[in-house]
Parts: sequence; structure tokens; C-alpha cells
Amino acid sequence: MSLTFYFSPRSTASITTLVLEELGVAHEKVKVDLKAGDQKKPDFVKLNPNAKVPVIVHDGTVIWESVAITLYLGETFGVDKGLFPAAGPKRGEAMKWCVWANVTLGDAFGRFARNTMSWIPAEQQNARAAESALGEVNDCLRILDAELSTRFFLIGDFTLVDAHVSSLIDWLRHSKVDFAAYSHLNAWSKRCSERPAYNKVSAAG
Repeated sequence: MSLTFYFSPRSTASITTLVLEELGVAHEKVKVDLKAGDQKKPDFVKLNPNAKVPVIVHDGTVIWESVAITLYLGETFGVDKGLFPAAGPKRGEAMKWCVWANVTLGDAFGRFARNTMSWIPAEQQNARAAESALGEVNDCLRILDAELSTRFFLIGDFTLVDAHVSSLIDWLRHSKVDFAAYSHLNAWSKRCSERPAYNKVSAAG
């Protein structure tokens, strides 16, 4: 079995880093220096024409997009380890939450970030768009908080779903989003952060 993981620190590849650590799957890591433009070099663009990380190559098959990678790794390596549900309704729940985090929450947060963060020139930002996007982010957080008011983890016991979604939530925590109103979500985040894999990844930076 051959598994190669293309990553960059402090990017959405951190989701895949945590998922792989939870699974304990042996893999080769290849660092992509985004500031140096490694993601735009021809060899990398052949793997991912979007010129983004994360990317995995498993036995010659290339997979990109963090949510696709999480679901694939879960189906391939996680079922026997109890970290991903077998095919059926429970897996449907797993897919729902992972895709929701990337698409619905991710889109709202992306629009908020583009209109507030320093890496976008101020003249390209729109305060009203930022306010609207933040409202949508908080709508999503209320949904997540309500779900977690009746359970410790998103689909029962801890799974890669929690690793995936909590990694995205961590990005929001570091990006001017106020979590004070979301006690159930915060308690869940704490439970996720107490996992050995989470602590190992955090310590490694």
C-alpha cells in the first residue's frame, strides 16, 4: 500500500493531518510551500489542477478536496477501527455533516474572511458583505450547537466526522468569530481537543 499526503502547515490540509493521525495509517508526507509557489509548479498542478492542498495519492489514485479525502480515508481505513460508519444510514449522516461543514459553513466563513482578513486588500473588502456573511456563520453555529445539545459527538461515538468538523471550527475560533453563545459546541470542541491524536498534531504545529 502506498499513500502520499501533500500538505502545507496552517492550511485546510490540517484537517487531513488530523484524520490521518486518528487513523494511524502509514504515509509519506510531502510539504508544499505555498509562499514559495510550490502549488503552482507543473508537477503539483498535474496532481491537482486547482493548485491547492491537501492532496493524497493512494496506490496511484489522486484525491483532492479535504472533505473528499476525509470520506475516502474513512471508508477505506476507518470502518474497522470504529472511526467511520459502515455503508448505510449512519454513513449518510457522516457525509451530511462533513459536506455541510465544507459547503454551507465553509462558504459563509469564506465570504466573511475575504471581507475582514488582512490578506485581502482593504479596498476589495465590503463591510456589509462581511456582516451578512457573519450572520450566516452564526446561523450555522446555532445549528451545530443545537445538534450537540443532545449528544457528545455528531453521529454517536467519536468518529472522523468530529475530527473533520472540529478542525474547521478551529479555523473560525482563530478568525474573530465569537463562540461565547455556543456552550454545547464549546464543550464538544473541548472533548475533541482531548483526543491523543489532536494533542499530537497540535504539539507538532
